[in-house]
Amino acid sequence: MPPRGPVSVLVYHPDEAQAYARLVRAPRGRIRLRVASTPEGALPYVEEMDILYSWGFPTGLLPRAHRLRWVQVMGAGVNGFLDTPFPPRVALTRAAGVFGPWMAEYTLGWLLWSTQRMETFRAAQRLHQWEPANPLLLRGRTLGLVGLGSIGRVIARAARGFSMQVIGLTRTGRSVAEADRVYRRAAFHEFLAACDYVVLVAPLTPETRGMLGETELHAMRADAWLVNIGRGALVQEDALLRALQERWIAGAILDVFAEEPLPPEHPFWGMANLVVTPHISGPSDPGEIAPIFNENLRRFLAGKALKGRVDVPRGY
Repeated sequence: MPPRGPVSVLVYHPDEAQAYARLVRAPRGRIRLRVASTPEGALPYVEEMDILYSWGFPTGLLPRAHRLRWVQVMGAGVNGFLDTPFPPRVALTRAAGVFGPWMAEYTLGWLLWSTQRMETFRAAQRLHQWEPANPLLLRGRTLGLVGLGSIGRVIARAARGFSMQVIGLTRTGRSVAEADRVYRRAAFHEFLAACDYVVLVAPLTPETRGMLGETELHAMRADAWLVNIGRGALVQEDALLRALQERWIAGAILDVFAEEPLPPEHPFWGMANLVVTPHISGPSDPGEIAPIFNENLRRFLAGKALKGRVDVPRGY
């Protein structure tokens, strides 16, 4: 049923709230637009908001949001709302279909960094040394995707462009066109042993938290690489540190971490066989996210079903 009268929309982002707010489009008189970038700035609007359009919202304020009916996250991941009981009767939607191309290029770019020996040649250049070394091909190698949602399938298609074999691991093991084979979670170790590259792109849930630990890292091949562009807490970082130090696996490329920003004293920074990037594999651009929000806002005001809806645990 369409809402009666104007609805209150709170746009929340720690750094770019105004940029997102400027791109909100709605018929005149249908919304009251509020903007905040801190918990203190959001507090006056929490009790009145009908819609929350946000990134990094302090979920501890949700119990006060008695009028809230819809949350649109400015990203693909919604784990910030999965870690806390979610208000009843509230729809949660994510920005689907935006981040796949970004994350596919990130993944394939770093895979090429390893096969083309870029670090080796750059180091030789700095020393003014001519040191030929044959690069490797991605063709024929096996890319294993833990998670075959919309982002995982875009990465799979990009990998096939390099004639890679693509396999996947999902909860159901259901086949998808983009993968040569899909394993169920029960076959995780068999899946890991088949991969030259393991790419984590699964959502963070109680079932996936810490899913890659010591036993799983031992199941990987000694020449395999790990790429994590999902969530830092998918990996047991102490076990990964040991795996890299003792060369259970060849190396890792990490864009996400259990604690962000990664503390300066963290041992990951000093690992020669590990690449650290600051959570940039799927950047949020207000101009790309705005059409998704505006289309859902139009649907909300018309009483229609929202796109990109996510099932979440309910509480309170």
